Order: sequence, then structure tokens, then C-alpha cells
Amino acid sequence: MQQASLKLKQTLLAAALCAATAAPALAQTNVTVMGLVDTYAGSMRMAGDARSVKAVNSGGLTTSWIGFKGSEDLGGGLKANFLLTSFFQADTGVQGRFPGDTMWSRDAVVGLSGGFGSLSFGRELAPHFLPTILFNPFGDSYTFAPLILHADVPLFNASGWSNSVAGDTGWSNSIRYTTPDFGGLKANLHYQFGEQAGNTGVNNIGANALYFNGPLALTAFYHTVEVNNPTHTPGSSVGFGAARQKAWMLGGSYDLKAAKLFATYGQTSHNVDLDDKTLSLGATVPLGGGKILAAWAQTDREGAVVGADQKRKTASLGYDYDLSKRTDVYAIYMNDRITNQNSGNSFGVGIRHRF
Repeated sequence: MQQASLKLKQTLLAAALCAATAAPALAQTNVTVMGLVDTYAGSMRMAGDARSVKAVNSGGLTTSWIGFKGSEDLGGGLKANFLLTSFFQADTGVQGRFPGDTMWSRDAVVGLSGGFGSLSFGRELAPHFLPTILFNPFGDSYTFAPLILHADVPLFNASGWSNSVAGDTGWSNSIRYTTPDFGGLKANLHYQFGEQAGNTGVNNIGANALYFNGPLALTAFYHTVEVNNPTHTPGSSVGFGAARQKAWMLGGSYDLKAAKLFATYGQTSHNVDLDDKTLSLGATVPLGGGKILAAWAQTDREGAVVGADQKRKTASLGYDYDLSKRTDVYAIYMNDRITNQNSGNSFGVGIRHRF
């Protein structure tokens, strides 16, 4: 009886200790270190370049980045969350995507989430970011994805070609509300403050919707922005003297198992006579331990500020092979053409590792 009584006391003591430590444990913030390193070697020549450049560069399929995320359970289904991520160039070790890029230019947000969805504040994804990267075969490749190149990457060469979508891929000084999931449908509402005293006409507004249901996925985005809000950085302006832009895009994908098909169509317009219309098509085909990637995009640019109408066509073909769940290798060929400019052919082989 004494042994049984002693065991019972020990059991009760252990239970009390667990109860005493459980509440503080729930309140702790769980922090994760994460990132991705992507480096490739190849020969690059975009439309308008005088000659090709052979180089080892960062970010063939994904821009290299590192960061931290965490959450705290506040009880009642409510959580506090934060996300801090920074771009870097793996070929040189330089921080950021370009000279002058901020430390946490990828994400710098804090917010709350629960049954109502989520609300976050800081530097957020721009409204067009998820619809463009999720609905093309090359994802968020700012080197080889035709749709991304047309939307977000200006060519600093003789072509004078500027990116179609203004406002950068992230919005600083912004608020984002994300709805709960309604049968596979989610929406994000974005508002970016101009932070200029006495001037209420510099606020950026946007929204996107993402729908995933089995093999079918659909998306749409819309934004109206001041081109240089909040500050001018490379890639944040469409140039040509435009001060405001309206943009929208529709997209979809369908997984046939033997192949996954992608398509998008979007337009941009400005407060000057300048309009872009962009169509993109693509497919991924499983093969061996990886998949074939194929994509094409065409942008028709017209308006008095560019004179004669211009057309840009970019096509990419590649193969991405998974060495593991976190590491893959790839090889990609790309052709880039702009009206009345030298065409360019590029090729790269690379490796990508997630951690």
C-alpha cells in the first residue's frame, strides 16, 4: 500500500509539473531559420544586348534569400506572427537584389491571424506577385521565366525596354488582409501608404484572388499605383514619364497528370499614352526524376510615348531534376526578341538548395 501511495504521489507531482510548465511553453514564440541558395553558370544575352556575357550568377530559378519566421499562440485561436527575409547574391555574397536594396526587402512583417483570416503590417508581397509566380512553369525565376521578365525586370541596355508592372514585387509601408479559405478560394487586400504630408493621391491599392481545387487553379489581380511610391528603386518604375498605373491579370492552370498547363492574360494602362498587353502560355511535363519546363510570353506595347508599336517575345525551355526534396539541378535555354532590336539567346545550368 505504501508503494502504491508513493507511486500515486509521484504521478500527481509529475502531472502538476507538466501543468505548471505547459502554459509558458504555449506562450513561447517558435522561430524558424529558413532560406534558399540558387546559383547557376551560363551565357546570358537579352534582347538589345550587343553580345553575350558568360558568368556565374545567383538566382537562376529563385532569387537566393535567408530569413526568420515565428508565431506565438495567444489562445482562443489567435496567433501573433512575424516574417523577416532578405535577398542575397550567392555568386558574390552581396546583400540584396541590386545596389541600394534594403536589408529585409523580401519580407518585413508582423501581424495577427485567426478564424477571421490574417492581418499584417510592414513590407509585404505586392498584389501581382503570387498570381505571376504561381501561374507560370518557371515560378519566381527573374532570370528565365518569360512572364516574370516581362512583368518585373527592366532591360538596362539599348532596347530601353522597361518592366510592364510598376511598384516593385514588394510594397513597403503597407497593410495586407488575407481572408479565410472558402472552399479553396482566398483573397488578399493590399493598401500601401504614400507617407507624404498633405498629399493623399499617392496611395497604392491592390487585391488578388487565388483558387485551388484539385487539378484546377485560377487567379486574378488588380492594382492602381503611383509608379514611384514610396521611393524610386530599380525595377519600380515603368518610365516614359508615367506617374500612375492601373494593371490587371487573369490566370489559370490545369494538371492533367501527364502535363500541367498554364495561361495568363493581363493589361497595364497609365496616365500617359502607354499600354501593355501580355499573354503567357506554358506547361510542365514530368519526366524521370524531374520535369520539363516550357513557357512563352508576348507583350504588345503601344502608345504615343513609344512611337511605333513594339512587341516582345520570350520563350524558355528547361529541365529541372530533383536530387532530393530540398535540392534540385536544372538546365535552361531562353530566346528573347524585341521589335527592331538584336535578339538574344541565353543558357544556364544551376543548382538550388532549400533549408
